[in-house]
Amino acid sequence: MVFSSSVFLMAFLPLTLLAYFLVPARMVKARNAVLLASSLVFYGWGEPKYIVVMLFSIVFNYVSGRIIGKYTGMNNKHRARPMLVLCVFGNLALLGIFKYTDFVLDTINRLTAAGLTLPGIALPIGISFYTFQTMSYIIDVYRGKVEPQKDLITFGAYVALFPQLIAGPIVRYSDVAVMLAGRRTNLEQAAEGVRRFIIGFGKKVLLANQIYVVWMELSSMENLSVAAAWLGAVAFTFQIYFDFSGYSDMAIGLGKIFGFDYLENFNYPYISRSITEFWRRWHMSLSSWFKEYVYIPLGGNRKGIARQLVNISIVWILTGLWHGASWNFVMWGVYYGIILIVEKLGLLKVLQKCPSVIGHLYSLVLIVIGWVIFAIDDMGAVISYISMMFGSSGCFIDDAFLYFIQSRVWLVIACIIGSTPLPKLVCNAVAQKLADRELLLSVLETALMMGILVLAIAFLVSGSYNPFLYFRF
Repeated sequence: MVFSSSVFLMAFLPLTLLAYFLVPARMVKARNAVLLASSLVFYGWGEPKYIVVMLFSIVFNYVSGRIIGKYTGMNNKHRARPMLVLCVFGNLALLGIFKYTDFVLDTINRLTAAGLTLPGIALPIGISFYTFQTMSYIIDVYRGKVEPQKDLITFGAYVALFPQLIAGPIVRYSDVAVMLAGRRTNLEQAAEGVRRFIIGFGKKVLLANQIYVVWMELSSMENLSVAAAWLGAVAFTFQIYFDFSGYSDMAIGLGKIFGFDYLENFNYPYISRSITEFWRRWHMSLSSWFKEYVYIPLGGNRKGIARQLVNISIVWILTGLWHGASWNFVMWGVYYGIILIVEKLGLLKVLQKCPSVIGHLYSLVLIVIGWVIFAIDDMGAVISYISMMFGSSGCFIDDAFLYFIQSRVWLVIACIIGSTPLPKLVCNAVAQKLADRELLLSVLETALMMGILVLAIAFLVSGSYNPFLYFRF
């Protein structure tokens, strides 16, 4: 089930809200039980068999957390450590079996012609996200940063909570522990959540789905001109941003409705002046996770520049692999690792001294190229497409470019503006100007939200492309 579907909007969400708010606010555990049950229905809607995997992950990490918490509470970390290792290994093994088995066997076949049979294991939706969440919980219990959750239903609600279950943001237990124990939703918070959901819904349906058509059609053509190849790559650049940030907005909005405040996951990444800055603004929950649980434990920048560069390399190879079991994702991680190392070695200081437009252009060119590597799972096709971006076809402008730029010019302009803080700044300016006219401001805001919602539903009913890209991770 996806947020931008009729089943979710017209049936699942209203029924879940009804069941949730029929339970008195003081009965937090009962509300958690409602959320757990509804989340399992949400998760199992398309693939019921993978509920078993989810339940195993919940029970395994709940029991592990209780054992680790028992020993750390007794200042007996040497007994907690083997359980920590076992639990981390168990989580990684679960992720590895479902996500990487075919990839490893296929790689062996390519290198050795061994002829191993690929089992064709289907990937449970969202397993990368909830596995990272449970590992952060276990590690934080071991570190003494959080108390182990004693209630299995509450812990299950944390792991399976449907707003952020299948595509993030990655929510650490420490960020929601207090809310799991007690929360209330007032009308102002719920209204804010509805507004945030509608904005994300609009991003997804009105921008991501529509600009995807440009990428899908251009990427299937051969001998594209330079302009057409860049237009296709830029289209995917916008599509993945509005797709994923739109999902995050919807998740954060739904969280607010149920009384949870999730941390932001995007901060206008395409206005960055360096790749270092880009990764502080893009998928911030993942970047933060790798920094906290991989980069810093490896030594971070505390053991000299050589060790720091090795640590950066390890983190980015793992980041690439986390995104998918394919060599293009590995190369995508290596690509960004190399750029970040070069910036660390001095380029970042040069960029900071340059006019901001230089930094923006530098970042955008590298980001667009990076998304081509990310989007195409065949490395030969990746090289071919990037070659067309730099003139291998011998043509600068062709009919394909002229057709798509003329037929989608307003969509491209909307994507450019929508990926910057400009809409938010304009809305804030209007709100400030009408601060003493609350009724008019409320009417305008309601009209805007209703306009986005109605238009997005109309596009949704038309049956355009709809799945979220990050479901495969």
